[in-house]
Formats: sequence, structure tokens, C-alpha cells
Amino acid sequence: MPRRLRLCPAGISQHIVQRGNNRQVCFSCDEDVAAYANWLHEGARKYEVLIHAWVFMSNHVHLLVTPQVDLASSLMMQYIGRHYVRYFNHKYHRTGTLWEGRYHSNLVQQECYLLACQRYIEMNPVRAKMVTDPADYKWSSYRCNGLGVKTKLLTPHPVYLNLGSTKASRLLNYRGSFCSAIDQELLPDIRYSLNKALVLGTQQFKTEVEMLTGRRVRPARRKRKSA
Repeated sequence: MPRRLRLCPAGISQHIVQRGNNRQVCFSCDEDVAAYANWLHEGARKYEVLIHAWVFMSNHVHLLVTPQVDLASSLMMQYIGRHYVRYFNHKYHRTGTLWEGRYHSNLVQQECYLLACQRYIEMNPVRAKMVTDPADYKWSSYRCNGLGVKTKLLTPHPVYLNLGSTKASRLLNYRGSFCSAIDQELLPDIRYSLNKALVLGTQQFKTEVEMLTGRRVRPARRKRKSA
């Protein structure tokens, strides 16, 4: 049975997660992360994808992106996969798969949800108890979005730019948003919509996506068993 095509419409942001097969390490050193980041940048430019946030953990990757053309994110991930797996297998004298099947992804509504998803991504090393401050983890976008570190990989989302009229005010307001935890009711929604390839957003937004794509983006209702 052919695989179902991914939801990847132009102009709608996506949360993407790529995991190592059986939770195996896919980044053994800084050189590996730099190689992946380089192909991420090349793939994003080649297929017209804007990168807003990322975190590279030892055995998985989180990305927040917006494709500028339909299916661009999918093509970008295929591009990265081909290049990085070849690099990793050659470097560590191994063969076979590196990633855990297909990557996970879901669409994210920008109003109310995008910055929460971005914070969720950048707080990953804190939740994993690797650091106590997201600024202490160098392989995430927090240093760019929160501290102003420049990188060619980042394109700030308009929702982020609306945090302030100047760069200094945006950085200050963004850092301030990390002083409070993400809404505990939203955390399960972020994880569930990602794992099930659904949509993170309001019911109205989900209806709009369904009309745009002709695909259901909400869990199917369970049929009641007859007595």
C-alpha cells in the first residue's frame, strides 16, 4: 500500500522531528552536528524552506520551518537524509539505516501556537536535564532567537518579529517568555499532533486546512458499539 503523502502546503509552518533508529546516536561529536546543519542550510535554500527554530540532540532533531512552495519541507528532509546518512556511515564504517523510518511532522497555526512550539523545541535540552538554561546548549536556535547570535540558518518568523519594534526589544521579550512554563494543557497537544501528523491549532484553523488540502487533520471519532 503506497504511503500517504505528507501535508506540506506552502506558507504554513511545520514542526518536524527526525529520530535515530532504535534511539541510536546520530550525532557523536560537534563535527557531525555541523555537517547536518550545513546540509540543512543547503537543503532549505535549494527547496525554499525558511528555518525558524531547531535543536540537535544526540539521537534526534527538532525543526520549526515554513515551506515557501508545496512539498518543499519533504524534499528538504530527503536531501538531508541522503547526504548525512552517507557521511555518517562512511565516517563510522557502518552500513544500513540511521533514521527511525519516516520523520514526524505536523502543521502549526502561527497565532497562539507557533511561539509555544518554538519554545518547546528550544527547551528540549532543559527537559532532558542536559542544561538548566537553554542558553547553555549551543546546538539550538535559542542563542539566536534569545541572545541575538547571528547565523545564516535562521529566518525569524513574522510572529517572532512582532515581539518588538527593535531587535533589542524582541530579544528581551523572547527571553522573558521563557520565565514561565508552557501551558501544561498545550504540551500534550504539541506531542500528540506531532506523533499523529495532525494539526496544532484552533478548530477553525483545522477546518481551513482540511478545505485547503482535502485531507482530514483531526482524529476520527470512534464509532459507538451497539448494545
